[in-house]
Amino acid sequence: MRSIESKDLLIVAGSIAAGAVASIALFRSRSPDLAGRVVLITGGSRGLGLALAREFAAEGCWIAICARDAGELAAARQDLEGRGAEVFATECDVSDRSQVEAMVDRVSARFGRVDILVNNAGEIQVGPVESMAMEDFERAMQVMFWGTVYPTMALLPHFRGRSEGPAPRIVNITSIGGKVAVPHLLPYTCAKFAAVGFSEGLRAELAGKGVKVVTIAPGLMRTGSHLNAWFKGDADREATWFSLGAATPGISMNAERAARQIVAAASRGDAEKILTTSANVLARIHGMFPGVTADVLGLVSRLVLPAGNGVDAKRGSETRALQSPWLSLLTVLGRMAARKFLQRPEQPATA
Repeated sequence: MRSIESKDLLIVAGSIAAGAVASIALFRSRSPDLAGRVVLITGGSRGLGLALAREFAAEGCWIAICARDAGELAAARQDLEGRGAEVFATECDVSDRSQVEAMVDRVSARFGRVDILVNNAGEIQVGPVESMAMEDFERAMQVMFWGTVYPTMALLPHFRGRSEGPAPRIVNITSIGGKVAVPHLLPYTCAKFAAVGFSEGLRAELAGKGVKVVTIAPGLMRTGSHLNAWFKGDADREATWFSLGAATPGISMNAERAARQIVAAASRGDAEKILTTSANVLARIHGMFPGVTADVLGLVSRLVLPAGNGVDAKRGSETRALQSPWLSLLTVLGRMAARKFLQRPEQPATA
């Protein structure tokens, strides 16, 4: 009898423990209510930034977006207002510190505060290092590193001084290219590595101080941004491999799905979210075997990626390859995404 009772007690205890674990997991998986929060998204006029603005708006947030192009901002504002969002759109080049500080002041005056900052603005150059100029590296750092630092530092005193309401969030859209150095994306990779370091270090420094910093590391996403990427060296072949990857299911992620995952991670205050299965696998293998991944990527660079050291740059929409019928067919999902997320190929790219 005693043995039966002991066994029963063990079963009950195990059930209670399992239930507790399940409850904790469910609690952690839930996203806190975002309704009424003010979200500022840099590079928010199109691409992933616009997808994020739509998703935050669907959660009941008030939206502020900034970008360099007034026409794109007007189109994005119209799109978001048509979905019932409260939107403030303002011009800003995030690589210019004075413009960023003035932009933050305008947004704060409009809404009274900012609760969530999403550093999303970016652009990309694709080609071998021989085709890159110093200006390519400088521009990448200005937009994707300093363009992350400037808005963050402008808002940080306001965030740290807040004593009421939900904890502010700083959400940094970095890249798998900020964790693994991908050939033919060197200026982009350098800037994203710097942004990852800033984001992770900032989270550690702000721990326990009421501000959550979230690092997002996407892999390829179908936003249509390949039409705005700059291609150098053998521009047509560079456009071919990059655009196929950015438009192919299984390799790239649907942008709306990515936006949902990013918003959920932001609301929970997760430390990090790596998007796409392939990016997760690559990051973990690289963490364990960095020499192996570097050697494999070096082999890919030599055997698969195009050679060519021309320095003339072509935007994706201008390359013969992307205008060819066969590649247009193969990248149809990417072009559909470009229309959905207001990618206009004649303008500078955002992430």
